[in-house]
Amino acid sequence: MNNIAHLCVVGTIICTVYGQLILKWRISFYGPLPDSFYKKIMFLIGLVADPYILSGFVAAFIASLFWMAAMTRLELSMAYPFMSASFALVMLFSIAIFGEPVTWHKAVGLLLIGAGIAVIGHSR
Repeated sequence: MNNIAHLCVVGTIICTVYGQLILKWRISFYGPLPDSFYKKIMFLIGLVADPYILSGFVAAFIASLFWMAAMTRLELSMAYPFMSASFALVMLFSIAIFGEPVTWHKAVGLLLIGAGIAVIGHSR
């Protein structure tokens, strides 16, 4: 990968992780999804009106722009596995920020993700 492609993939990952974390953080203030259809719609409109949640959507859009730029320079089969870093980062930040539990399943999964990224990164 060249430097610009690296930056585009990293930008995609950062924006994706930000979006997921900000959505989880803000949605936790609103409680569970209501039962009735009308209340669900109003609930979801209220969520979208939250400026932080809106910033998560903007981050997802920016991530897609970074990804499109990365795709102009990289093979999909080489670049896409690096997106799994977002899974690992979201998990680590969820543990640190939200106090989600650490289990051996999560630890092993995280190690496997890291190993997979390392293997693919060296498979030119």
